Amino acid sequence: MHKPSKILWIVLFMLSILSCNAPKEEEDSFEPTVESSRPWVYWYWMQSAYSREGITADLEAMKEAGIGGAYLMAVKGPADPPLIDPPVLQLSQEWWDMVAHAMKEADRLGIELAMHASDGFAVAGGPWITPELSMQKVVWSDTLVNGGQKLDMQLPEPPGYKGYYKDIAVFALPVKENYRESTQLQLQISWSLEDKADLGFLSDREGEGTVKMYEKGWVQYSFEEPFTCRNIEIVTGGNNYQSHRLIIETSNDGKHFERVTRLVPPRQGWQDTDAAYTHAIEPVTARYFRFVYDPEGSEPGAEDLDAAKWKPSWKVKKIILSEEPRIDQYEGKSGIVWRIGPASTKAMLPEEDCLARKDLVNITAQTDAEGRLNWKAPEGKWKIMRFAHTSTGHTNATGGGGVGLEVDKFNPEAIRLQFDKWFGEAIRTAGPGLAESVLRILHIDSWECGSQNWSPVFREAFRERRGYDLVDYLPVMAGIPLEDAETSEKVLYDVRKTISELITDNFFGTMAEEARKAGVEFSAENVAPTMVSDALRHFRYVDFPGGEFWLKSPTHDKPNDMLDAISGGHIYGKDIIQAEAYTELRMDWDEHPGNLKALGDRNYALGINRFFYHVFVHNPWTDRKPGMTLDGVGTYIQRDQTWWKPGKAWIDYARRVQYELQKGQPVIDIAVFTGEELPSRAVLPDRLVPFLPGVFGQETVQKEKIRLANVGQPLSRMPREVTASANITDLSGWIDALHGYKYDSFNPDVLLRKAKVEDGKVTFGAGIYYSALVFPGSRKMSPNPVMSAEVAQKILELVKAGATVLLGDKPLRSPGLDTPEEHEKLQVAIQELWADARENTTGKTSQGKLGKGTVVMLPYIHKDFEPLGIAPDITFRNENNTSEVRDMAFTHRTTATEEIYFIANQKEEKRKVNVSFRISGRVPELYDAVSGRTTPLKEWRTENGRTVIPLEFDENASVFIRFGDKTTATSLNEGKNWKVYTPVQELKGEWKITFDPAFHGPESPVVGPLFDWSTSANDSIRYYSGTAVYEKTFIWNGGDNEVWLNLGEINNIAEVTLNGKDCGTIWTYPHRVSITEALKKGKNKLRIEITNTWANRLIGDRKLPEPERLTNTTAPFRLEDTPLLKAGLLGPVVIEE
Repeated sequence: MHKPSKILWIVLFMLSILSCNAPKEEEDSFEPTVESSRPWVYWYWMQSAYSREGITADLEAMKEAGIGGAYLMAVKGPADPPLIDPPVLQLSQEWWDMVAHAMKEADRLGIELAMHASDGFAVAGGPWITPELSMQKVVWSDTLVNGGQKLDMQLPEPPGYKGYYKDIAVFALPVKENYRESTQLQLQISWSLEDKADLGFLSDREGEGTVKMYEKGWVQYSFEEPFTCRNIEIVTGGNNYQSHRLIIETSNDGKHFERVTRLVPPRQGWQDTDAAYTHAIEPVTARYFRFVYDPEGSEPGAEDLDAAKWKPSWKVKKIILSEEPRIDQYEGKSGIVWRIGPASTKAMLPEEDCLARKDLVNITAQTDAEGRLNWKAPEGKWKIMRFAHTSTGHTNATGGGGVGLEVDKFNPEAIRLQFDKWFGEAIRTAGPGLAESVLRILHIDSWECGSQNWSPVFREAFRERRGYDLVDYLPVMAGIPLEDAETSEKVLYDVRKTISELITDNFFGTMAEEARKAGVEFSAENVAPTMVSDALRHFRYVDFPGGEFWLKSPTHDKPNDMLDAISGGHIYGKDIIQAEAYTELRMDWDEHPGNLKALGDRNYALGINRFFYHVFVHNPWTDRKPGMTLDGVGTYIQRDQTWWKPGKAWIDYARRVQYELQKGQPVIDIAVFTGEELPSRAVLPDRLVPFLPGVFGQETVQKEKIRLANVGQPLSRMPREVTASANITDLSGWIDALHGYKYDSFNPDVLLRKAKVEDGKVTFGAGIYYSALVFPGSRKMSPNPVMSAEVAQKILELVKAGATVLLGDKPLRSPGLDTPEEHEKLQVAIQELWADARENTTGKTSQGKLGKGTVVMLPYIHKDFEPLGIAPDITFRNENNTSEVRDMAFTHRTTATEEIYFIANQKEEKRKVNVSFRISGRVPELYDAVSGRTTPLKEWRTENGRTVIPLEFDENASVFIRFGDKTTATSLNEGKNWKVYTPVQELKGEWKITFDPAFHGPESPVVGPLFDWSTSANDSIRYYSGTAVYEKTFIWNGGDNEVWLNLGEINNIAEVTLNGKDCGTIWTYPHRVSITEALKKGKNKLRIEITNTWANRLIGDRKLPEPERLTNTTAPFRLEDTPLLKAGLLGPVVIEE
């Protein structure tokens, strides 16, 4: 057996607990700058096809548009055939020369760069990572032997990655009875379909095949004699939700069937194929077992139930019944895959079916380094289990020349090696001066390498953190129940907790430490839902937490990623919280700033204050448009976009918004506990409805009930090639979810380390003060009523110090293996917090005082938190104050001198709204980030300590309301807060329209009235994509008032010049610019440049032979049968005063 030396164990252990100086978690004096507020881009270098001239052109385009920096990531290896021959392979000298050229050009242009932790965008690996240094998992082999004799035998090797494994321990387990499984028995397998197929592969571990059903049906196992089933192992065809919610029916005559149970699918993420599923059931004996597929009652799917997003179907490769007791869904509970399931029950695992620890015999010492056992076995039957660890086999698969095994995320030395071989090499390539100037950020992007549950450092780290040796309980990792169901579940929880801590402290902590040594900052996206973790905790070590949101891609959107990053950033005191913005599953080529604005605003209101756009793909060609793409994935935000030049106005808007939202600290009233279950994530608003039904309101409660019922499993198509559930969780349905209150999620880490009470509010030391803490209790992501003694005691401490807490179900036990003393402490704290006098048994919200604080029992049925002394931060009501106005997004930040509210109308309709702010005694002003103008407000009033301001919002408009100077005035009434525009002169008649022949437009200008290009009989206009110049001369005889030009309908972006003076770019509502400074009496020359998207040209080119086409792109063509888009200036064009 391969035994590491004691010295090596000590060294590895010390490395595993090496403390890293985390980035700041406290409130600081950060002040935004123009540079900090610029958006960045993902700069993907695709398929080993790069050029120096393309790199220079890319960076110059970024500079021109006002982009602050680029995340340089190489994606994939060469295409076949190569897009550029010869290709530039990652890690080659030519590759590093290209990187050096990019750095030099970025330095020349003042663009900062970030690089990923490895080749590709997921996650951290390379050819230097050997199997020993890669992510590890526990594996085992087992052998049945007869005792009462001396055994001298070679134990079978555990399954290993390419033959690699390292032994951990060997155990002998007494076998109480001859447990059988269906693979060993003669049985007939039939199904409900008329096709009499051979289904024997379902119960044959070596068999090949997949059962597929798209309508309600069943598969039946018929045994020759009664069989006692204790667990069912299911292997699916892909990530299949329906396989884990089968109805189990049994019969002894094959005619009359009784329902036994329905399998409960765990919560699971999108990368869920690393392990099978073992479902424990209450033992049942029968000759016939029927597995019934019925999609009715299916959940609609979410990030934590990814497989349920898709059109219901049943796809299963294996259904293996076993008589042997197994821990329910132990694969996820052992941490090898991201899953969350309810605990095994005593009914599933009666104590007599569990193995007593005293009967477990450790025979590691009797096994040599080659796995040969020499042991005098006591009488009886024994199962010999040889436990080892091997590589998970995951690679940084999105890379190219730098692809290799993923690094062990628990081993600091291996992690340092990974840093050095990729990011360190980039620094050495640039040289210290250039690297210091340009290479500013180390980045961890999408987590696509699964989970791990072992490492050479894991055993000692577990012992240090949990206080006992996991090896004493190691069989639970294979699903073997020890002592009883509860003990087994607690040990497996401790495994997941240790995994969660090590991924944070050892991987992110070490990467953060290496980044600081290199003089760079550290950004990261999420770990969930693929790596077992507390999805907030790793942001402790990250300078720039990041989420991601998708455009028109509900199956791939990441609302939980967004809330994880935002809450993680808030509770750990991060000044800038980023978002990968506008990732898109299928590029439609119809994207432009006007139709991107509302989605961006909604995510700003969530709490994001810097975007990095997905995606700017390096185009190695300067003569191909649109050129290189991410295979048609992502929104096309790069230099060959038709509207790249005028799109600078949109990027300027982003910079202005982000500058304001980087000021001060966010104002958040409510903090919601993520719970102690692991893995864990921030709590989505839909998951709070059962606990705060009054605040959400009856309409929302009912709508959510209907959505979750998912009757008939309605489907939608978005994008059009993708069919999925119409009821997937979507944050667009939860705008201002708590009606004027914002909430964060918080985890046990900040609760235990940082929480304290100041003036009746709870703070985690990061500058945010929460008026109430919500502890929801059991829910989908936290199905077990558990709480540790230290968490219960901390809640009690906070309440007694003056906090307001809202409590859900009373916990029944601790999550992990605890001592009798800890158990007693838990019971004492529970009794005090959940006192009988506050038990909520009446259906009404009950509450009581405890020390200086207040305890409230959930569910909370009041319509707001005012009964707890917490007024809404903001409210929106219609012009007549008769009803609430919905779909208004907001966020609030506070500084020493200002209160700043960002408000965004999420509807494409004009609205008048009375907005009430929880602010008084300060003068409000309006700041428009589209124009950059600040306007004093003419009308406002103070009511009951609140400032009420009537506002008019254009379609999808957004504004900042800033409260600055102090005042004793209680109202102002000097007119309306919005302009009333009066049409003065319509510019009718003929326009001269000049298209660009280089973009296959007509050679000569077109003269005539305004029209939609897509309706033209001239194909060079009908299919035109690009910029056309509209020119018109008109006479102005008006007065000296402020004058505006309203363009009416534009498709899609307009640059207005009057008499040679730039009047601005119109890219969003209202389609109006001021022309006062440029307008003159008499004759005026108006020039309007209108730019549309690439869609129409791509559709037109598809009809042409390739040599005649303008467009040349690597994106697959997906616009078949797509109607042409409206294009051009449609008007009416009107001068207004």
